[in-house]
Amino acid sequence: MATKERVFKALKENKGKAVSGESLARSLDISRTAVWKAIKSLRNEGYPIEAGTNKGYMLAAHLDYLSEDSIIAGLDEDLSDFSIHLYETLESTNKTAKEMAFKDVDYNIAVIADHQTKGRGRLGRDFFSPKGSGLYISLLLKPSFDMSKSVLITTAAAVAAVRAIKKFSDGDLKIKWVNDIYMDDKKICGILTEAVTDFETGQIQHIVLGFGINCFEAEYPEGLSEKISFIGGNFSRNILAADIINETMKIFKNIENRKFLEEYKKLSMVIDEEIDVYKPAACASRAAVPIKAIALGIDSDGGLIIRHEEDPFKGHIETLNSGEISIRVKKHKT
Repeated sequence: MATKERVFKALKENKGKAVSGESLARSLDISRTAVWKAIKSLRNEGYPIEAGTNKGYMLAAHLDYLSEDSIIAGLDEDLSDFSIHLYETLESTNKTAKEMAFKDVDYNIAVIADHQTKGRGRLGRDFFSPKGSGLYISLLLKPSFDMSKSVLITTAAAVAAVRAIKKFSDGDLKIKWVNDIYMDDKKICGILTEAVTDFETGQIQHIVLGFGINCFEAEYPEGLSEKISFIGGNFSRNILAADIINETMKIFKNIENRKFLEEYKKLSMVIDEEIDVYKPAACASRAAVPIKAIALGIDSDGGLIIRHEEDPFKGHIETLNSGEISIRVKKHKT
């Protein structure tokens, strides 16, 4: 066992209690310098290790450990066949789920990681995924509808995420179209939807729904910490993971009735707001000139209905689809 793993095991056995560097060095028969290097490496990986003068090192008491058995125990009875694949570290849970899909595996699979080294958001953006402080889960599903329902899928996932998070937080949860969840005006969850379709029929062969939820406070890169929110408190990510699966499948079983869209509209933070719209080619450029518009509502397929506010299309009504635009809400922090 490597020094870093031995130090982590010792801290884990004393979770919530401070252990001095001297004590760690003595019990593990290593130098104080080796202890310090191991602690530094663990922190860089995202582990919340606290330290204080003359107090030693302490693994934060809130840190809970993901367990396949605990997640399965929290699933609804009709989801007993759902397969849970749990990993300590992955590049991306979406990437692993997509690789599984091409290996002719069964569907209704959840890929969950304690840490992502290359977590991704929409438009290829990085999604910071520190170890032990978030829930990174991707669901591999086989829907029975075509690509025209792609926005509907993402809006359904957003409602499911809000329902699950609400069970653990009293914060003010809102949805920024189409797939970001905010709590008290700061981002708490991102959703990445990816699908593979049959080119000839347009039918979706499989879909991957990736959820990245900030659960506990962690060390975030400079400039990011003030933009995000987290659930906090004393709760288990295992229960949250089960609830994400439960709430997603409840909606998906009856997605065609669209009843969840009313809930989505009530949770929307963009309706009636002034917004800036960036079309695909402009999303990669911060210097791009946005289209100024007013968000009027959500249509029956989850599309965002906007009214252009500037010439040459002033007054023109348009419906935007998922994956084609990026929206910056002016009256809220984004």
